[in-house]
Amino acid sequence: MKFSATLASARRVCLALTLLLVPTWLNAAPALVVELRVDGAIGPASADYLVRGLARAVDEGAQLVVISIDTPGGLDTSMRDIIKAILASPIPVASYVAPSGARAASAGTYILYASHIAAMAPGTNLGAATPVQIGGMPGSPSPKPEQPEASKESEPATQPDKQEQADKAEKAKKAEKASAPTDTLSKKQINDASAYIRGLAQMRGRNAEWAEQAVREAVSLSAAEALQLKVIDYLANDLAHLLEQLHGKRFTAAGVEVTLDTEGAVLVSHEPDWRTQLLAVITNPSVALLLMMFGVYGLFFEFSNPGTGVGGVLGGICLILALYSLQLLPVNYAGVALILLGIAFIAAEAFMPSFGVLGIGGIVAFCFGALILIDTDVPGFGIPLALILTLGLTSGLVIFVILSMALRARRRALVGGDTELLGSLVRIDAVAPDNLRGGWVQLQGEKWQVVSQVPLQAGQQVRVLGRKGLMLEVAAAEEAPPKGE
Repeated sequence: MKFSATLASARRVCLALTLLLVPTWLNAAPALVVELRVDGAIGPASADYLVRGLARAVDEGAQLVVISIDTPGGLDTSMRDIIKAILASPIPVASYVAPSGARAASAGTYILYASHIAAMAPGTNLGAATPVQIGGMPGSPSPKPEQPEASKESEPATQPDKQEQADKAEKAKKAEKASAPTDTLSKKQINDASAYIRGLAQMRGRNAEWAEQAVREAVSLSAAEALQLKVIDYLANDLAHLLEQLHGKRFTAAGVEVTLDTEGAVLVSHEPDWRTQLLAVITNPSVALLLMMFGVYGLFFEFSNPGTGVGGVLGGICLILALYSLQLLPVNYAGVALILLGIAFIAAEAFMPSFGVLGIGGIVAFCFGALILIDTDVPGFGIPLALILTLGLTSGLVIFVILSMALRARRRALVGGDTELLGSLVRIDAVAPDNLRGGWVQLQGEKWQVVSQVPLQAGQQVRVLGRKGLMLEVAAAEEAPPKGE
């Protein structure tokens, strides 16, 4: 009996220990969810931020990455870098167009299609994914030849009418031929973009027909319509609502099936760090233009006044940052050359005044270069015309000040050389013992030997009449003629 009681007690103790030592994974909190934000045009800064954010989420062991999107579009190269990172991510990525009033236009639509999960908040929209032609305005479709009136009417056309119709057809063919190169380039870009977004749609099982329509016809959809047409997967009021809908769902990321456990998951938001913020500033086309201008001006000022170092240091830093930002932006190098040429002309006006010819030419070259500097019409990557005009007017004001200073200096009387010596009053410091008509004076900080037609005395005031080599010709002050006679 005692043995049985002891055994029962041991069993109860083991059961209690088992209950106390339940594996911690049963009570462990779900893996965290990482949120990244894209607010504004998609460029090198946002691409760097998202690519590094996805890599960081993998290191932190996150189960899901949510990209909150509100963008008018962006650069094709930056968009493709982001999509490559999403497709290679071992963690499911959810693109969420939020808050209400946000949009995922152009490049944002591609990113939405590439993500494992596509969601939108009510009152948002997506679409308008037609690529903007690089190097000029988008190619317009070729004008269609006007149909001859004879083909539209059943009555036979008269001979004059046939001639007129033939002329119209000939003109239409010429117009079509003239626009063919631009139209071909536009078609290539649209076909490439259509195939790209169609491939993404097929990979994620979304509406490929509408995706191609968004590229070819630049159409847009509201959030409710996008859900109805199976362009997106979820419609969520906020991020918490989205995570609630995703709980228990299965997704395949980089060939691995993942089941989400988002109920009670910890949400971590990674804001852009200093590196991303700096990159966003210097890759702004307007800032890049200002940095290049300040950099070149700083170096010119340093070369004109060597030794101070301030212009050289600041100019060098600004120029390096400008060159780095231009490397990341789609620039027209003819625009860069015109800007540098314009700045060189403006600086040359300061060193060798040409009465404004070089300066005005430099301003014109600078303005034209700034207008064509950024080789794309993507929203958010243009240079405002107001900034270009402001810089041009500022440079014009600098040239006006330089010319005014040069003209004032030209009218000013000379303050050095023989002209300044002639007519000066000075006292004799000493008389030569062997020649009473010679002596020495102190004039303009230098000691001069003087000679006179009459004997001189120490302390006598004399006036300088002329200069012969290193000797001054003087006369007694009362006998000397007035200066200029």
